Amino acid sequence: MEEEKYMRRCIQLAQNGLCNAAPNPMVGAVIVCDGKIIGEGYHVRCGEAHAEVNAIRSVKDPSLLKRSTIYVSLEPCAHYGKTPPCADLIIEKEIPRIVIGCQDPFAKVAGRGIRKLKDAGREVITGVLEDECRSLIRRFITFHTLHRPYITLKWAESADKYIDKNREDGQPVILSTPLTSMLVHKKRAEHNAIMVGTRTAELDNPSLTVRNWQGRSPVRIVTDRQLRLSPKLRVFDGNIRTLVFTEKPCQPQPNVEYIPIDFQRNILPQIMEHLYMQGLQSLLVEGGNILLQSFIDAELWDEAFVEESPLTLLSGIKAPEIGNKAPCTNEVYFGRNFRHYSATRLG
Repeated sequence: MEEEKYMRRCIQLAQNGLCNAAPNPMVGAVIVCDGKIIGEGYHVRCGEAHAEVNAIRSVKDPSLLKRSTIYVSLEPCAHYGKTPPCADLIIEKEIPRIVIGCQDPFAKVAGRGIRKLKDAGREVITGVLEDECRSLIRRFITFHTLHRPYITLKWAESADKYIDKNREDGQPVILSTPLTSMLVHKKRAEHNAIMVGTRTAELDNPSLTVRNWQGRSPVRIVTDRQLRLSPKLRVFDGNIRTLVFTEKPCQPQPNVEYIPIDFQRNILPQIMEHLYMQGLQSLLVEGGNILLQSFIDAELWDEAFVEESPLTLLSGIKAPEIGNKAPCTNEVYFGRNFRHYSATRLG
């Protein structure tokens, strides 16, 4: 189908904004005239031009716009934010036909862009590859409908389902290869925040930064109920914004904020509420097993990536268990199998 072909290109373009578009959604746009693509664009970075604007700007002969179709993966905005409404620009450029992947779930848009275009006499077609377009912006939808970050769980496990040896100090067992470790850093660059538990921070002393991939390091999040973690740990080096959830009052340190919560109650909803208020749209949870399992048991997650190592540990710390809580597919990267779980909660 012709319309689906161009919408797939919109989705492909939109994915280029994965690391920089948030908290805005990823959006792609394609302009077609006489069966040929004459313009393309995507939303590169929050605060900068939207996909429709970039696509229109890329058209070498603007006179063609008056007999073109613009395909866009998400409903054009109709409100003034950091940029003017894209629906107004489409009307101004006299583009007669608009094909839209899915409606914007954001309350300030939510059908208003479609209505504005129709009221201006434009032909508007909606719902082309709607499921794919909604999946593209699943982080945005989750954040605005469930009022929490989109949560991705990640761990590596041995062939006999352990994530580490039992230890009180020393280095963790390395289950990832240098190449699959690079994929972990790619995941970090794709998320706004990254979280580990107290014991993981203490024993592994992770930096939780993006070092083996291009992009910004996520906000670091750690739980420390009794404030027993050493200030010499890498998460407290002040290089990256760090949030510490605790029950004890503490003065903030350079780039480190201590946030009191009630540990007598379930801490996860409290943390998610705070991250939502902070505008952190996506969260990567890397460990340890107790923290990961708590997210699974609470059904408070959206995706999980599990790297399967051929190493056998025979004993140690058991890997988290998802069981049959979500459908699973197998993906192979650099010779390693990854189980990818997806818990669909887009509504």
